[in-house]
Amino acid sequence: MRLTSCGVIVEYNPFHNGHKYHLEQAKKKSQADVLIAIMSGNFLQRGEPAIIDKWHRAEVALKHGVDLVIELPFAYAVQSADYFAKGGVKLLQSLHVDALCFGTDTTKSLDYSGFGKEYVEKETLINLRYQELKNNGQSYPQQMTQIYRELLPSVPLDFSSPNHILGMAYAKENARYNTPMSLIPINREGSGYHEEGIQDQTFSSATGIRKQALENNLSSISHTLPKESLADLNQMLLHSWEDYWPLLKYQLLSHSTNELAKTYQLTEGIEYRLKECAKKARNMSEFIEMVKTKRYTWARLQRLATYLLLNVTQEEIEQVWNQSYLRVLGFNEIGRRYLKQEKNRSELPIITKISQKNESQLSLDIRAGQIYQLIEKDIASEQDYYRSPIYLREEC
Repeated sequence: MRLTSCGVIVEYNPFHNGHKYHLEQAKKKSQADVLIAIMSGNFLQRGEPAIIDKWHRAEVALKHGVDLVIELPFAYAVQSADYFAKGGVKLLQSLHVDALCFGTDTTKSLDYSGFGKEYVEKETLINLRYQELKNNGQSYPQQMTQIYRELLPSVPLDFSSPNHILGMAYAKENARYNTPMSLIPINREGSGYHEEGIQDQTFSSATGIRKQALENNLSSISHTLPKESLADLNQMLLHSWEDYWPLLKYQLLSHSTNELAKTYQLTEGIEYRLKECAKKARNMSEFIEMVKTKRYTWARLQRLATYLLLNVTQEEIEQVWNQSYLRVLGFNEIGRRYLKQEKNRSELPIITKISQKNESQLSLDIRAGQIYQLIEKDIASEQDYYRSPIYLREEC
């Protein structure tokens, strides 16, 4: 009998009670046999290093309801919402997943599936209008707000909500497939996405949890996390952009503007501004504040900084887009059975170990892991070579 499946596209930075609630609701509402998480690796959608590495985050997820964890390749993970969604949906579709469950902050009702279908039907008009507005000095969210109001007036707009934006991006991408997944939106509980304060409640934002963890205030967040996440935050070296700032500054100061301009998505002469600000800034936060404009948001600049840190090129990104894959980080017995079920049906190769055959294909993910490791002193922090998927067996 075929196992039915529900997918989630996640970062778990770190895994907290809100994520646990999301998985419980995904299982309940989809009635699926298998929960599959497409999870970002060591660098994330907003252009920042994960506070804890991908293996520990995958293991906690497996202990709290996920049956199979697949890594979202760097080429999709460190991107704006549309490309992030494109990669996540592509990987789930290649595994023939039946439903996609995602969180949303919006209190307005939206038929996400209907929106996705309508968007695809009007995509040519939307793209033409975007080209007209592209250089008007507004940010991308401002431009898209205007376009949606003109061409999709029935769509509830909330471009201040990252999860709602991602939900719409999933819907658009999902609608492109001949057999789209069922979409299951779940209303977020507790603090908003960007809230830094920790309330006396079960659910707090990952932003607030990271802030307290990096300030070593673990007692203030213990009620918001499963014990495994709390233990990781207590025992491991936590990563933040400030750790990598000297490396980024070296990149900016040691390369000419012509060399910097070869980096993925460095356009419009932004390399000159980046280089000048790097000379003056004392830390990463100060650097971003100096460079930030209406057009270049904090998240966009952090993504550019990540590309610079890793020397990412357009060709490398496109190679992954054209030759995608399913890198398995972990599974339990149900997830193992699902992989066996899909092994010969998947449109993408399933990779469980680095080998000479796939090393070049995964080169960008491998480099991301190597750069991520640079602040670690323990050789056991190796992120890709000699690593096998986590197999979480049932306890007797």
